[in-house]
Amino acid sequence: MRFVFYFFLVAIIGNTVSAQTLSFSRQDWNNVHEGDYLTFKVVSNDSVPVQHFYLDGNEPEGMQLDNEGNFSWTPGFDLVSASEKKKELIVVFAARLMDDRTIREEATFILHHTNQKPIVEELPVFYVRQGLRNTYTISSDYVMDPDGDPILFKPILNEMPEGMQLSAGGVFTWTPGRSQFAGLKNGLVIDFNVIDQPGRLETRGKLKIAQTQQDLPPELILVPGDTVYAIKEDESVSLKLYFSDPNGDDNLARGGFVSSDARIPKSVLQETSPQQSEFNWTPGYKFVDEAEKSKLVEITYYAIDKEANRVQRKIKIRVADTENLDEKDKQTYQKYRGSLIAAKGLMDQLDQKHSELTKLYKQAKKGKKNRAILNASLGATTGLSPLILPTESSKVISGLGGTTVLTLGTLEATEVIGRSKNDILDQMNICVEIRNQLQIEGDVFARKYGLKSERRKKEFDSDREKMLPIINNKKLLLLELDASQRTTKIDGKDLKKTFTDYSEEN
Repeated sequence: MRFVFYFFLVAIIGNTVSAQTLSFSRQDWNNVHEGDYLTFKVVSNDSVPVQHFYLDGNEPEGMQLDNEGNFSWTPGFDLVSASEKKKELIVVFAARLMDDRTIREEATFILHHTNQKPIVEELPVFYVRQGLRNTYTISSDYVMDPDGDPILFKPILNEMPEGMQLSAGGVFTWTPGRSQFAGLKNGLVIDFNVIDQPGRLETRGKLKIAQTQQDLPPELILVPGDTVYAIKEDESVSLKLYFSDPNGDDNLARGGFVSSDARIPKSVLQETSPQQSEFNWTPGYKFVDEAEKSKLVEITYYAIDKEANRVQRKIKIRVADTENLDEKDKQTYQKYRGSLIAAKGLMDQLDQKHSELTKLYKQAKKGKKNRAILNASLGATTGLSPLILPTESSKVISGLGGTTVLTLGTLEATEVIGRSKNDILDQMNICVEIRNQLQIEGDVFARKYGLKSERRKKEFDSDREKMLPIINNKKLLLLELDASQRTTKIDGKDLKKTFTDYSEEN
């Protein structure tokens, strides 16, 4: 039908179309791949010579056929997509003969897709800062695939500095250390690969890395990173300060802090290295006035570089008024110890008194040899004269005139120089009674409040007061003793012997 149409056209314009066709000098002329150079010669099979050859319109860009029939073509890479793999392309070859006839030949090219390597252009410089996480994303403006295929980025590990990473999406990340940053003074060039999918063709790219050209302020990191702290007077605030400078740590000048309260000494910030310091501060029990419940302190930490660039971080510390447990523990311990010392001291006096009374009691029970006491009852004394006993001339007694009662011989353990034996027994019983009470209450008190945690309880003072009536017992007046007197110095060993559970934990 196509040739019938051509004949019809020739009849209209008055030209004669020959039935003879054109041929090509190359057998595989119609199989071609994108990007391949194709050339052959077009030959007319007509007996009439050819004036010139030409392509009869709609030929793809770049396809050429000269007057002599020499054909050349390098198919572009945009003619067949990766999904198509191949496609047919129809081109009409024509020849103008000497007799003004035109012959045409329709040619079908089978064009095959050719996978191309990714294209990597020169990338902008990757400027990095020291000690900070630097990120560089490779733009599609500089790396692309001509076929529109997906691409992946693959690092060349022996080219990468330590700590640097390259993701499959083309993102470089790196936090250069101090020595690494110093090594970038002359720049660093690393290689990487770009791979298309699914063809897996590779193209090597290059990236130049250099120190940042900006004059950046130093960096200051507080660990922990809280900005508000609430503590008691006996608690501490501890922080670590890390200093760094994006332009290099050798660019750091100094770091420190300023406090809203001048009572915080500079010495609480100790430098552990040129890039690290530690802040440790305990307010103390006198920091907050007794009239106040709390006090707010603001502290500003700072770092300055050699160009006077400054960075600062602020924290707030609220210090609550706190009872001094250490001091209170010392006071309660002194009360604890003092009560037991008072009990021990009185017990020693009672022991001594009991010994004295025991001697007196023995003395009263034996009486005084060779002595009698005359007990006069009724009547008036009219005279006194010595009487000589006839049996023993050495014994002399006194006689009283008037109505008298005279007892001679040894006293029978009833009276000793006018003092009653029963009184002595009563005093001895009082000694034993008070001492037993002190021993029992002292043992209980020493055991119950041996730990300072127990002495912090409210019951301590009330239990301590229970011992006071015993120590200040009114019956001590009958013994002529004073609980406030100390006969000897009492130490911890003495208390431990008397009260087994006594503790020196203060």
